[in-house]
Amino acid sequence: MANLLIVTDKVSDWQQYFPSEQVVSVDQYLNSDWKHNHKSIQVVNLCRDYGYMSSGYYCSLMAEARGHRVIPRVMAINDINQPLLLSSDLIKIHKLCSEEDPIRCKIYFGRTQHKGLEKLARLLFEQFMVPVIELEVGTLDGHWQIKKVAPFPFQDLQGQEEDFFIESLEMFSSKVWRRPKQDKKYRYDIAMLVDEEEKMPPSDKSALKRFRRAANRLGMNLEVISPDDGSRLGEFDALFIRATTSISNYTYRFAKKAEKMGLIVMDDPESIMKCTNKVFLTELLQRNQVPAPNSVILQSFDPDWKEHLLEVLDFPLVLKIPDGAFSRGVVKVKTVEELETEADKLFSKSALILAQAFMPTDYDWRIGILNRHPIFACKYMMSRGHWQIYQHFNSGRVSSGGFESFDMKQVPKAVVDTALKAANLIGGGLYGVDLKEIDGQVYVIEVNDNPSIDHTVEDGFLGDLLYDRIMTEFLRRIQLRGL
Repeated sequence: MANLLIVTDKVSDWQQYFPSEQVVSVDQYLNSDWKHNHKSIQVVNLCRDYGYMSSGYYCSLMAEARGHRVIPRVMAINDINQPLLLSSDLIKIHKLCSEEDPIRCKIYFGRTQHKGLEKLARLLFEQFMVPVIELEVGTLDGHWQIKKVAPFPFQDLQGQEEDFFIESLEMFSSKVWRRPKQDKKYRYDIAMLVDEEEKMPPSDKSALKRFRRAANRLGMNLEVISPDDGSRLGEFDALFIRATTSISNYTYRFAKKAEKMGLIVMDDPESIMKCTNKVFLTELLQRNQVPAPNSVILQSFDPDWKEHLLEVLDFPLVLKIPDGAFSRGVVKVKTVEELETEADKLFSKSALILAQAFMPTDYDWRIGILNRHPIFACKYMMSRGHWQIYQHFNSGRVSSGGFESFDMKQVPKAVVDTALKAANLIGGGLYGVDLKEIDGQVYVIEVNDNPSIDHTVEDGFLGDLLYDRIMTEFLRRIQLRGL
């Protein structure tokens, strides 16, 4: 459990706020011996100056050297002065309605009092983790653009700004004044990212409860966090993503940020990048001679893509958008007309799409892999009267086929070996490898970085032992990193 420590230039800087023993001067912090309990301290660096080789700069530098969690980190101090490093997501603010131009405001731990900039404020804080940020946006060619992003000293806040600052700090971490709980203390804390609004999450509520119990049995606290809790990552030792991952959504940002902060992350951003794009995965499998359905990568900018495709594959065939999940963005085409129509739809979303040979089977294998070892095996049956496991209807309804869980010893060796070979190309995280078995031959369909783990399905054979194994891997990695 992280303990909050506020560091400022002089303790007297804090005199207008509620007294706390967790406020120290930068001299005290730099010159004291912090070896005791050093692994669980989170430092909020509120020094006035973060300039290179200033006391504020050294505060963050020494905190990282001591193994403390600190905001802002030295890399953030360097990056915030380089606007070219701002991600494209942060500058999509052209729909902002305001009579002001430019707009100037402050961001306090991801919060702002300026209407319309709340989302941008949160994203900027998640990117840089600077306690107070001065922001200026203005118009250029009719579009709003970020003109200035810079740290702002809390010592210069006045009146209502001070109230909003301390309120935001309390929301960021109420540990400053919160009375310690009398509950059982846990050695480590894991954040489990869950989206309550997701219709098809990778784990149901029953499975989430079992993950929590498994963590508790190992002396760890597992807490569910939401997509709005990016600023809280510094409170934890690890991040477990149990929301459908995508490069274009918050899950990748959470993974990147947690990795930068030194947390154990499952799954890590590189695994998300490699697994969520079927074009990348197809190229990776082909290059490493892992058996997979015959595939062709189609390019929207190639005027002869159709001819090139039909030289390799026959109808019927399957078209896939690179980042689809749960059978979404996957269509079967039987004629040239269907091919042209469906390809145009997919090309409107991606410059590259994937075409694969149609390989009908009654079921797909799913082999769960953790740290390069198989941990569960299932058969997923096709949806009734359909060629996929999931069938999506125009009404929004989704149907799926049945399932069967297996002892790993019952699974054909070729299925397990092929799954391991594919997953090992990605990394050492938690993966679910989907495979088809046809006439004794095994083919990899895809590797999922965030595999479904639902109660009575994937845990059908191992039961609670499956959750114990995954949480044990978190514990092993945390201890190896010396957190």
